Amino acid sequence: MSLGSSTTASTSSSLIILSSPSGAGKSTLARKLRDWDASLQFSISATTRKPRVGETDAKDYYFVSEDDFRKYVNEGEMLEHARVFNNYYGSPKGPVQKAIDNGRDVLFDVDWQGAQQISNSSLKQHVLSIFILPPSIRELRRRLETRGQDDQDTIALRMEKSWDEISHWDGYDYVLVNDDLVDTEARLKAIITAERLRLSQQPKLVDHVRALQAEFEETK
Repeated sequence: MSLGSSTTASTSSSLIILSSPSGAGKSTLARKLRDWDASLQFSISATTRKPRVGETDAKDYYFVSEDDFRKYVNEGEMLEHARVFNNYYGSPKGPVQKAIDNGRDVLFDVDWQGAQQISNSSLKQHVLSIFILPPSIRELRRRLETRGQDDQDTIALRMEKSWDEISHWDGYDYVLVNDDLVDTEARLKAIITAERLRLSQQPKLVDHVRALQAEFEETK
């Protein structure tokens, strides 16, 4: 896994952070955003856990050893990292910096700890953070049970951790209640579209206004 990073950055790119407790829908919404905008680069996490059936290295995750993971952290090559359910997860800085240098937005699917670390990193000026709340705790459990990915012990651990995640909802720029996936997807796209229209996100407007000024002077 190559984690090397450069030092320049474009002010017109965003690091779009999605967080939620497990089962609230952030991974599904992240996939829908990527289908909606092919230019959006997904930040592939590094992890020390074993690959699941069907997962591919460098596509789903960068699968690394604990020793290598610690080495990357010590060298400052992780934007964020945390230990979750006895495994380490983190976001490599190199690919993110490269995307920013190329003017691309980067999408993150991380927990509140990861969001906080990225928001305090050297790339904090690029952060757009969005938290996804479930409509109820009962519905959150139902979603975890019906998606069929975890055994009952893991579901219990995820439910135990859910309130810790939810309790940090007010540290985000935007908060959405995912009571209807279609509506939540539409609101999420609206947020990103509006943020991309901010003056700070449109550096080429300066050249456009200068051209307008030159044209105006010519017509006097």
